[in-house]
Amino acid sequence: MVSNTDRSEIAFFDLETTVPTRPGQGFAILEFGSILVCPKKLVELESYETLVKPHDLSLISNLSVRANGITADAVVSAPTFADIADKVYEILHGRIWAGHNITRFDCVRLRDAFGQINRQPPEPKGMIDSLALLTQRFGRRAGDMKMASLANYFGLGKQSHRSLDDVRMNLEVLKYCATVLFLESSLPEIFTENSWVSPNATTRNRSSIKSAVDGTRPNTSPPSSSRNIDHHNSPPTHPIFSLVASGAGDPVQNGVEPGHSQPDPFDLGPLVDKIENEPLETSEVMEEESPIAATEITEFLDLDHVSIPSVTVTVVPFFRGPQKMQILHRDIPLQIHCDALKVRFGLSTRFVDHAGRPRLNFVADASPNLCAVLDACDAAAKRFVESESSSEWRPVVSRKPGFYNSPTIRFQLPTVADGNSIRWITEIYQKESSSSSLQRVLFSRYDVAELEPFIRPGSFVDAFFSLDPYDYQHNAGIRLVAKKLIVDSN
Repeated sequence: MVSNTDRSEIAFFDLETTVPTRPGQGFAILEFGSILVCPKKLVELESYETLVKPHDLSLISNLSVRANGITADAVVSAPTFADIADKVYEILHGRIWAGHNITRFDCVRLRDAFGQINRQPPEPKGMIDSLALLTQRFGRRAGDMKMASLANYFGLGKQSHRSLDDVRMNLEVLKYCATVLFLESSLPEIFTENSWVSPNATTRNRSSIKSAVDGTRPNTSPPSSSRNIDHHNSPPTHPIFSLVASGAGDPVQNGVEPGHSQPDPFDLGPLVDKIENEPLETSEVMEEESPIAATEITEFLDLDHVSIPSVTVTVVPFFRGPQKMQILHRDIPLQIHCDALKVRFGLSTRFVDHAGRPRLNFVADASPNLCAVLDACDAAAKRFVESESSSEWRPVVSRKPGFYNSPTIRFQLPTVADGNSIRWITEIYQKESSSSSLQRVLFSRYDVAELEPFIRPGSFVDAFFSLDPYDYQHNAGIRLVAKKLIVDSN
């Protein structure tokens, strides 16, 4: 039995929750599972698992049951979260937390649950999010980096989507990944040459994005070492430490100057900062594009030039996070230019991201031609998702019988954190009917009120947008991301 005063163990934990079936519904915890792990030997010391009865059993929908198999009958006699809050707090508070995607999901749900019972949530002294860590260090060799994919890659069996089983699988996955990376860092000239991807080639930076646009492949070769390293005289490396601090080649190339200590293996601060600055449901930080004149837009295809038989869906290598699909048109990422879309509903700030920033969007009417193209993209991406996951598909074109008798589409207007400020990514231009000139609209600050007059019901916009498939928290679909909007001032 672990002493209550001993806080050196790593607390691996996992939550199973309900799956929201309507906007704004939120999540309810259905199960909590954890193990305490010795950081020196990576052995399990203690475990705890319990089902949790939500305040409203009707939140357990068929979609929730499909996700984790937990039914209303299974939890009707279980304790509430208030009943187990002391135990959860005792397990987690002041320990290092570990889990898969806990930064963006489990930790948020825990804070919400403690807040609902007016209790202070536990605080970690360190965090190991294996999704972020392994995506950075292990790369895309195991696929989409979901726990099920990683377990399948290492032959560990099928993920059960039950808390205690999942945290034990998480620990085993970390051990396997650490071992592979330890071998590769010991003999980089041999192992990384034969790896599907270098352990250091994990994220898409500006150069790799440009390579994708130009049709060239990013360079994923490991850096060559400029000096020999005496591995026999090196101190033994802890497997988890090797996940964070080791790498092939010269130490300077790995961000460590000669004579300086290696980084703290549990300090994921820079990596967590990257994650927390991303929109909650996107797996890639959108880059600000250079201003372009209307006559220079070549990467967006006019709607009339889209050939439906030429639309395909493919796996995107080197993507971070859950997104792994890309919609192509004749082997080029599909981005569409569509003129004179009538705005049905203006800017909505109903939804917010994890930082409390509005996730802006607006709704426009969709013409028959646009519906035909988007429906074809929808069908292709849906087939792809259904072969890979159990997520519920949400059509990109909304059709509500009797509601104006017109299909609609929703455009997302993404924002990005830039230091302590927020800025728009979508370029907004204004055009006058009396001339063909465009005027870029510049905003003095992040203020939705400044933007609302340009996107109002009944107005018309020319939209330049990308089609970004997503598969996140048991929901999947295609997100239309507005890269540029030309607003008719009249």
